[in-house]
Amino acid sequence: MNTDVSIDAFTDLALDVATALIAAGAHSGRVHTNLKRLAQKWGFGIELNLTFNAALITVRDASGNTLTRYKNTPPHSVHLERLTEYSRMTWKVADGELSFDEAQQEARRIAQSPNYNDWLVAVAVGFSCACLCLLAGGSFLNGCIAFLAASLGSLVRVHIVKWKFNPMISFVVASFVTSLIAGMDTLFGIGSSPEATLATAVLYLVPGVPLVNSIIDLIEGYLTSAWNRALFAAFILLCIAVGMALSIALLGIDNF
Repeated sequence: MNTDVSIDAFTDLALDVATALIAAGAHSGRVHTNLKRLAQKWGFGIELNLTFNAALITVRDASGNTLTRYKNTPPHSVHLERLTEYSRMTWKVADGELSFDEAQQEARRIAQSPNYNDWLVAVAVGFSCACLCLLAGGSFLNGCIAFLAASLGSLVRVHIVKWKFNPMISFVVASFVTSLIAGMDTLFGIGSSPEATLATAVLYLVPGVPLVNSIIDLIEGYLTSAWNRALFAAFILLCIAVGMALSIALLGIDNF
């Protein structure tokens, strides 16, 4: 236990870590576990109230002083490596390998670490959707078009987010662009199963992390966060459907 750590400094660190974890795709139980690991090391009591886009933290020190602070999360961007690094940092603190100052520096470094390369993500997304197309019965040509549609759609979505538009607009536009390219398969009768291309090319947009986290939060009793995540995921699915409907109507596809 380090009694030299002030309640003010610890609360700031806890808020920074909590909001960064939420934005990177951590479920509420994981955030609680990581922060309580830090609090126990430095002798603080901590209470958390987490939502999908904010954290409210109350910290109590050994003298009975309490401090409550609130902070919004940065823009959500799933980053599993970042989650692992935060968890690793809290374990190092618990094992006495990091002082408070070193923990602050490490948390700052993790928060400032770059996101995944956009082009690498686009290629990975394209390959995954192409493989799904093949598994759904599509031919090699269908898979190639699914790869192209998903890759370009992924790049479009990332750039719209970087332009500071509402994230939901990025899902509508990405779904539209992806479906428009994939729909050419059906329009011109390319490959043996063009409908498989249209059905699988947009699957990279499905919000798997919010959906899974909403179930985990629901099971663990974090009801507010669970409903927030579920509604967020449901609205993304609606945006995907809107983008697909617009592209299908534009292409005149009536057998999908």
